[in-house]
Amino acid sequence: MGKRQLWMVIFTCVLFLGLSGALHKVQAEEGESTKEFAVLSKKQMSLKELEVPSPAARFTYNSGLEFEYPDAVRGIYVTGPSAGGAKMSELTTLVEETELNAMVIDIKEDHGNITFEPEEGSPYADVAESFIDDPRAMLEELEEKGIYPIARVVVFKDSMLAEKRPELSFTENGQVWKNGKGEAFVNPFMEEVWEYNVELAKEAAKMGFEEIQYDYVRFPEGFGSRDDILEYDQGKYADMDLDNVQKRVQAVTDFVEYARNELEYYGVDVSVDIFGYAATITEAPNIGQNFSKISSNVDVISSMIYPSHWGPYFGIAKPDTEPYRLVNEYAKVENEVLNELEDKPTSRPWLQDFSAPWLYSGAAKQYGKAEVEQQIRALNENGINEFLLWNAGNNYTKNVDYTPLD
Repeated sequence: MGKRQLWMVIFTCVLFLGLSGALHKVQAEEGESTKEFAVLSKKQMSLKELEVPSPAARFTYNSGLEFEYPDAVRGIYVTGPSAGGAKMSELTTLVEETELNAMVIDIKEDHGNITFEPEEGSPYADVAESFIDDPRAMLEELEEKGIYPIARVVVFKDSMLAEKRPELSFTENGQVWKNGKGEAFVNPFMEEVWEYNVELAKEAAKMGFEEIQYDYVRFPEGFGSRDDILEYDQGKYADMDLDNVQKRVQAVTDFVEYARNELEYYGVDVSVDIFGYAATITEAPNIGQNFSKISSNVDVISSMIYPSHWGPYFGIAKPDTEPYRLVNEYAKVENEVLNELEDKPTSRPWLQDFSAPWLYSGAAKQYGKAEVEQQIRALNENGINEFLLWNAGNNYTKNVDYTPLD
């Protein structure tokens, strides 16, 4: 039983005892009425007549939509343009006609844009791209079709906020620093950045999303080598008796804990995307990701274990050419790490449904039905039954058996 469920049970017991006591008092003191039940006579008063709100109704936001958690989430990634365009019909048909049952939909993209038009006066109005005209209508359709909705929020990779508020970013010679791809990040040490992203997540929860998935919950890659070059504020972490590596780990971990606590009222699950290799080491020092610490503060952990994203690892020279073996070896390691946690999250890795020609000088390994099924089978054989498929263009392989062990 989780903490939230335990609290609900305790609250129900206390509420029941309190109401029972009030009832006995009314029955014992004939002719008198109490403050709380002044309008009820002794004859009218009964537990049956009292409407006792459930703890969930009292303390959890109700979006008005009902989604049942699937037997195991098997989902696909959906961009804002796809979700708000003609592509959505194709994608919903794919999910309806296969063993898939969920969609991870962009609410805040990699550049920092949100994918819908917010209410007037919203702090996100100037970063809005109205790809999804009516998010509520979209979610109502997903509810009708039984498709589980997950809102993806990219957190610390955010060129829009960095350019608008350089003091919340990293600067070099007075200019916002950008990586080799021209992307800017905001600073995980800044609690204002935390609030900016969590408040947006709350909006997604109010719309009716059942889960918030945070991506890019980290410092920029290779940050440790730029630590002495870039100018940035460490906020409350500046005075902590920790080296810079541990400060980064602490800030990222604290954000995840903060986000989960802030979203508790909304009754949504919280998940985090994380580099796959983070599970194989104590922590990723440059980017501040500690797999165990992040996993201890989320409901779902989604490692990005695309075979194309690994160099030689697990004794595999070219992981992209051996998807089954790569995922199988990874799953063994992740299981060991998660099994050491007192309250482990659900494992739901990201799998590869795309080819990676940039890895090859000649003919590239092509990913299709067999390669996708091999990755899923490797997870299933290791007791991991949930997964998400990534294809940046949302062009997913056809005729895949998404439950190969059934």
